[in-house]
Amino acid sequence: MRRVDLNCDLGESFGAYTMGMDGEVIRHVSSANVACGFHASDPGVMRMTVRLAKAAGVAIGAHPGFPDLQGFGRRDMGLSPAEARDCVLYQIGALAAFCRAEGLALRHVKPHGALYNMAGKDHELALAVCGAVRDFDPSLVILGLSGGAMLRAAGELGLASAREVFADRAYEEDGSLVARSKPGAMIADEGVAIARVLRMVIEGKVEAITGKTIPVEVDSICVHGDGPKALAFAREIRRALEAEGVEIAPL
Repeated sequence: MRRVDLNCDLGESFGAYTMGMDGEVIRHVSSANVACGFHASDPGVMRMTVRLAKAAGVAIGAHPGFPDLQGFGRRDMGLSPAEARDCVLYQIGALAAFCRAEGLALRHVKPHGALYNMAGKDHELALAVCGAVRDFDPSLVILGLSGGAMLRAAGELGLASAREVFADRAYEEDGSLVARSKPGAMIADEGVAIARVLRMVIEGKVEAITGKTIPVEVDSICVHGDGPKALAFAREIRRALEAEGVEIAPL
């Protein structure tokens, strides 16, 4: 039986501002990437999201991003590797405190937004992110873009890693994600998303935005929690995978 993780970025509300439908979406995934306060979230939201994951029996991962609340962590920043390492370590530690308070442990780390995309291509930045994870707990799994630099950096530092693909994002021919500023970057049609996920999991292939078929390897599938169809995507993708005999399980 094939086995794959279904993850979602959650806990991205802030103060009086609500982002996503965390309480509903979390029932359909196996892992939650919880925002740690830099690109989104606050202490109250972090605690609430950890409790939601505990109640749902969902594995928890830290979702550190650039210090950019206004830009939701989706703007490139020129941090040095040392600065990036400290930012990631700080955020992992913050979320781990809330997990410890609830009697839980972190399972993985997945960078957010621009940090994720930049570390997927920049080897020095990838080493900085992975170095922070190793500093905190070398047993944590690095969740990174299938074929990206972060997975290679994890291997160099002796860390476990998992290959991630995206249900709701388009791909470039080199396996990177199409920039959100470009037309067609986001996939809004549930049927298209489901078909792409099934092909990635079963065949190990996906169609790039140019029409070329490229290879991918899958350990985990991401559905963005802030998307308007996050709940429908998570629910229907899980149903489709299970109908094909694929087990949904945490990393």
